[in-house]
Amino acid sequence: MEQWIQQIIEQFGYLGVMFLIFIENVFPPIPSELILIFGGFFTTTTTLNPVWMILAATVGALLGAVVLYGVGLLFDRERLESWVARYGKRLYLKVDDVRMADRWFDRFGPKLVFFGRFIPVVRSLISIPAGMSNMPFLKFFTLTTFGTLIWNTVLIYIGVYVGENWKVWLGYIETYSHAMYVVLGLVIVAFVVWIARQISKRRATR
Repeated sequence: MEQWIQQIIEQFGYLGVMFLIFIENVFPPIPSELILIFGGFFTTTTTLNPVWMILAATVGALLGAVVLYGVGLLFDRERLESWVARYGKRLYLKVDDVRMADRWFDRFGPKLVFFGRFIPVVRSLISIPAGMSNMPFLKFFTLTTFGTLIWNTVLIYIGVYVGENWKVWLGYIETYSHAMYVVLGLVIVAFVVWIARQISKRRATR
Protein backbone atom coordinates (compact mmCIF):
# COMPACT_ATOMS: atom_id res chain seq x y z
CA MET A 1 0.00 0.00 0.00
CA GLU A 2 2.88 2.39 0.80
CA GLN A 3 4.22 2.20 -2.74
CA TRP A 4 0.76 2.70 -4.24
CA ILE A 5 0.16 5.79 -2.11
CA GLN A 6 3.50 7.28 -3.09
CA GLN A 7 2.79 6.64 -6.77
CA ILE A 8 -0.60 8.37 -6.57
CA ILE A 9 0.94 11.44 -4.93
CA GLU A 10 3.89 11.53 -7.33
CA GLN A 11 1.61 11.26 -10.35
CA PHE A 12 -1.28 13.53 -9.35
CA GLY A 13 0.17 15.86 -6.68
CA TYR A 14 -2.50 17.89 -4.88
CA LEU A 15 -5.38 15.97 -6.48
CA GLY A 16 -3.74 12.70 -5.48
CA VAL A 17 -3.51 13.78 -1.85
CA MET A 18 -7.09 15.04 -1.90
CA PHE A 19 -8.31 11.74 -3.34
CA LEU A 20 -6.29 9.61 -0.89
CA ILE A 21 -7.42 11.57 2.16
CA PHE A 22 -11.03 11.37 0.99
CA ILE A 23 -10.72 7.59 0.67
CA GLU A 24 -8.93 7.42 4.03
CA ASN A 25 -11.86 9.14 5.71
CA VAL A 26 -14.39 6.74 4.21
CA PHE A 27 -12.16 3.65 4.66
CA PRO A 28 -10.13 4.30 7.86
CA PRO A 29 -7.60 1.43 7.41
CA ILE A 30 -5.76 3.61 4.86
CA PRO A 31 -3.11 5.50 6.91
CA SER A 32 -3.39 9.29 6.70
CA GLU A 33 -0.04 9.53 8.48
CA LEU A 34 1.75 8.07 5.45
CA ILE A 35 -0.19 10.23 2.99
CA LEU A 36 0.44 13.48 4.84
CA ILE A 37 4.06 13.01 5.87
CA PHE A 38 5.09 11.78 2.44
CA GLY A 39 3.04 14.60 0.89
CA GLY A 40 5.01 17.09 2.96
CA PHE A 41 8.32 15.53 1.97
CA PHE A 42 7.25 15.48 -1.68
CA THR A 43 6.91 19.28 -1.66
CA THR A 44 10.66 19.53 -0.90
CA THR A 45 11.60 17.68 -4.08
CA THR A 46 9.09 19.30 -6.45
CA THR A 47 7.49 22.68 -7.13
CA LEU A 48 4.47 21.77 -5.01
CA ASN A 49 3.68 24.06 -2.08
CA PRO A 50 3.04 22.82 1.51
CA VAL A 51 0.18 25.27 2.03
CA TRP A 52 -1.65 24.06 -1.06
CA MET A 53 -0.91 20.49 0.03
CA ILE A 54 -2.56 21.21 3.39
CA LEU A 55 -5.59 22.73 1.67
CA ALA A 56 -5.89 19.76 -0.69
CA ALA A 57 -5.72 17.29 2.21
CA THR A 58 -8.26 19.30 4.21
CA VAL A 59 -10.73 19.43 1.31
CA GLY A 60 -10.40 15.66 0.87
CA ALA A 61 -10.98 15.09 4.58
CA LEU A 62 -14.02 17.37 4.63
CA LEU A 63 -15.59 15.63 1.64
CA GLY A 64 -15.16 12.26 3.35
CA ALA A 65 -16.52 13.59 6.64
CA VAL A 66 -19.61 15.02 4.92
CA VAL A 67 -20.29 11.65 3.26
CA LEU A 68 -20.20 9.86 6.63
CA TYR A 69 -22.26 12.63 8.24
CA GLY A 70 -24.87 11.98 5.53
CA VAL A 71 -24.80 8.26 6.36
CA GLY A 72 -25.54 9.20 9.97
CA LEU A 73 -28.49 11.34 8.87
CA LEU A 74 -30.00 8.32 7.12
CA PHE A 75 -30.05 6.51 10.46
CA ASP A 76 -31.09 9.43 12.62
CA ARG A 77 -32.43 9.23 16.16
CA GLU A 78 -36.06 8.89 15.10
CA ARG A 79 -35.37 5.82 12.96
CA LEU A 80 -33.18 4.33 15.67
CA GLU A 81 -35.91 4.90 18.24
CA SER A 82 -38.41 3.21 15.96
CA TRP A 83 -36.09 0.21 15.54
CA VAL A 84 -35.45 -0.04 19.29
CA ALA A 85 -39.18 0.23 20.05
CA ARG A 86 -39.78 -2.73 17.75
CA TYR A 87 -36.78 -4.96 18.44
CA GLY A 88 -35.06 -3.49 21.48
CA LYS A 89 -36.63 -5.82 24.04
CA ARG A 90 -34.55 -8.69 22.71
CA LEU A 91 -31.41 -6.71 23.53
CA TYR A 92 -32.82 -5.17 26.71
CA LEU A 93 -32.74 -1.76 25.09
CA LYS A 94 -35.33 0.95 25.53
CA VAL A 95 -36.17 4.07 23.61
CA ASP A 96 -35.02 6.03 26.67
CA ASP A 97 -31.55 4.56 26.17
CA VAL A 98 -31.41 6.05 22.69
CA ARG A 99 -32.57 9.41 23.97
CA MET A 100 -30.01 9.31 26.79
CA ALA A 101 -27.22 8.54 24.30
CA ASP A 102 -28.44 11.39 22.10
CA ARG A 103 -28.39 13.81 25.05
CA TRP A 104 -24.90 12.58 25.93
CA PHE A 105 -23.68 13.28 22.41
CA ASP A 106 -25.36 16.69 22.42
CA ARG A 107 -23.29 17.48 25.52
CA PHE A 108 -19.93 16.00 24.54
CA GLY A 109 -20.30 15.64 20.78
CA PRO A 110 -18.61 18.92 19.78
CA LYS A 111 -15.46 17.98 21.73
CA LEU A 112 -15.51 14.48 20.26
CA VAL A 113 -15.85 15.80 16.72
CA PHE A 114 -12.95 18.22 17.20
CA PHE A 115 -10.48 16.14 19.21
CA GLY A 116 -11.50 12.95 17.43
CA ARG A 117 -9.69 14.25 14.34
CA PHE A 118 -6.41 13.50 16.11
CA ILE A 119 -7.26 9.85 16.82
CA PRO A 120 -6.91 7.06 14.22
CA VAL A 121 -10.20 5.52 13.03
CA VAL A 122 -12.18 7.85 15.32
CA ARG A 123 -11.31 10.78 13.05
CA SER A 124 -13.44 9.14 10.37
CA LEU A 125 -16.17 7.31 12.24
CA ILE A 126 -17.08 10.18 14.58
CA SER A 127 -18.90 11.80 11.65
CA ILE A 128 -21.57 9.09 11.71
CA PRO A 129 -22.91 9.67 15.25
CA ALA A 130 -22.69 13.40 14.58
CA GLY A 131 -25.15 12.90 11.73
CA MET A 132 -27.32 10.50 13.72
CA SER A 133 -27.68 13.04 16.53
CA ASN A 134 -28.57 15.76 14.01
CA MET A 135 -25.68 17.96 15.09
CA PRO A 136 -26.13 21.26 13.20
CA PHE A 137 -24.20 20.90 9.97
CA LEU A 138 -22.45 24.26 10.28
CA LYS A 139 -21.15 23.35 13.75
CA PHE A 140 -20.06 19.91 12.54
CA PHE A 141 -18.36 21.37 9.46
CA THR A 142 -16.57 24.10 11.44
CA LEU A 143 -15.26 21.74 14.14
CA THR A 144 -14.21 19.21 11.52
CA THR A 145 -12.44 21.88 9.48
CA PHE A 146 -10.36 23.21 12.38
CA GLY A 147 -9.52 19.77 13.79
CA THR A 148 -8.58 18.41 10.39
CA LEU A 149 -6.60 21.52 9.47
CA ILE A 150 -4.46 21.19 12.60
CA TRP A 151 -3.81 17.48 12.02
CA ASN A 152 -2.94 17.98 8.35
CA THR A 153 -0.70 20.97 9.04
CA VAL A 154 1.33 19.20 11.72
CA LEU A 155 1.95 16.04 9.68
CA ILE A 156 2.65 17.77 6.37
CA TYR A 157 5.17 20.13 7.96
CA ILE A 158 6.82 17.20 9.71
CA GLY A 159 7.36 15.79 6.22
CA VAL A 160 8.70 19.16 5.04
CA TYR A 161 11.19 19.64 7.87
CA VAL A 162 12.52 16.10 8.23
CA GLY A 163 13.02 15.65 4.48
CA GLU A 164 14.51 12.31 3.56
CA ASN A 165 14.11 11.11 7.15
CA TRP A 166 10.33 11.13 6.73
CA LYS A 167 10.10 7.35 7.15
CA VAL A 168 11.74 7.58 10.59
CA TRP A 169 9.16 10.10 11.70
CA LEU A 170 6.42 8.02 10.15
CA GLY A 171 7.46 5.30 12.59
CA TYR A 172 7.07 7.73 15.51
CA ILE A 173 3.59 8.72 14.36
CA GLU A 174 2.64 5.06 13.90
CA THR A 175 3.71 4.42 17.50
CA TYR A 176 1.37 7.23 18.57
CA SER A 177 -1.40 5.66 16.49
CA HIS A 178 -0.88 2.25 18.10
CA ALA A 179 -1.04 3.84 21.54
CA MET A 180 -4.32 5.47 20.57
CA TYR A 181 -5.63 2.09 19.39
CA VAL A 182 -4.90 0.65 22.85
CA VAL A 183 -6.64 3.55 24.57
CA LEU A 184 -9.61 3.25 22.21
CA GLY A 185 -9.77 -0.49 22.85
CA LEU A 186 -9.85 0.05 26.61
CA VAL A 187 -12.62 2.62 26.23
CA ILE A 188 -14.67 0.19 24.13
CA VAL A 189 -14.14 -2.61 26.66
CA ALA A 190 -15.22 -0.32 29.49
CA PHE A 191 -18.32 0.69 27.52
CA VAL A 192 -19.21 -2.96 26.79
CA VAL A 193 -18.79 -3.83 30.49
CA TRP A 194 -21.06 -0.94 31.42
CA ILE A 195 -23.71 -2.08 28.93
CA ALA A 196 -23.48 -5.65 30.23
CA ARG A 197 -24.04 -4.44 33.80
CA GLN A 198 -27.05 -2.40 32.76
CA ILE A 199 -28.54 -5.44 31.04
CA SER A 200 -27.87 -7.60 34.11
CA LYS A 201 -29.61 -5.09 36.34
CA ARG A 202 -32.66 -5.11 34.08
CA ARG A 203 -32.79 -8.88 34.06
CA ALA A 204 -32.56 -8.92 37.85
CA THR A 205 -35.50 -6.54 38.23
CA ARG A 206 -37.77 -8.50 35.89
